[in-house]
Amino acid sequence: MVTKDQRRRQLAREKFERQQARRVDHHRKSRRRNAVAAVVLAVVVAGTGTAWAAGAFDGSSKKKDDAAGAAPSATAPTTAASQVPDPCEKPTAGSPATATWKKAPAMSIDKGAKYTFTLGTTCGDIPISLDAAKAPATVNSFKFLADKGFFDHTRCHRLTTAGIFVLQCGDPTASATTQGGSGGPGYTIPDENLTAFGKAGAQGMVTYPAGTVAMANSGPNTGGSQFFLVYKDSPLQPNYTPFGTMSADGLKVLNKIAAAGENSGGQGDGAPNATAVINKATVTKS
Repeated sequence: MVTKDQRRRQLAREKFERQQARRVDHHRKSRRRNAVAAVVLAVVVAGTGTAWAAGAFDGSSKKKDDAAGAAPSATAPTTAASQVPDPCEKPTAGSPATATWKKAPAMSIDKGAKYTFTLGTTCGDIPISLDAAKAPATVNSFKFLADKGFFDHTRCHRLTTAGIFVLQCGDPTASATTQGGSGGPGYTIPDENLTAFGKAGAQGMVTYPAGTVAMANSGPNTGGSQFFLVYKDSPLQPNYTPFGTMSADGLKVLNKIAAAGENSGGQGDGAPNATAVINKATVTKS
């Protein structure tokens, strides 16, 4: 007999697979739209041409799918009323960057060195130890983007609280009124370190342990700028580059955000109720 908890996990996995399929379809359609836009108005392309480089845990599904457990619409408001007090402070003044790049940056990091990715958020600092040896392309990209201020003033736009327990960030298009899920730097990076958590078990899953920081994607080798922070052990297919680990203090901040819940009305997948905004992100070499 399938228990209630097992059924909930099964539904969460099925939901994730549906989102993946929709994301790949959205990827193709967005690329076609961007090609047309490039002919009409080059300036518009510069601001929107990265829609296809979005994250796996995205919010781009159609509203009609909500009843079936799909993600909320990309245009759904993210400021639904909550009975839980906001544990975070107001964001500092500023707006997300709009710059994009046609190709990934040249390798410039020292693969043998230690790097720390620090998210200075409205909810507290989240220090992340980066694995330059096993995920050099990812770490190199994040240092490049952080140095450019790409993550500054960006909103962490998605929180999952059923089956998969993650906070997703890194989309400069996410705002207080837009779910986000389609923004990126304009280029993609390859998958790395996919065997970090061992051989896949039942239903092709491995456990991404609490404290893990990994890349979101829309299929193989489509990582951009979106990433997710795992606050509780989560079963996932080993398709998402793990490239860092949060400190204990950082995990406490993440759990504070998760404890405030999300605004999907009980679906377990929506915008966080907490005002989780990255005021400043830095990558430093130690």
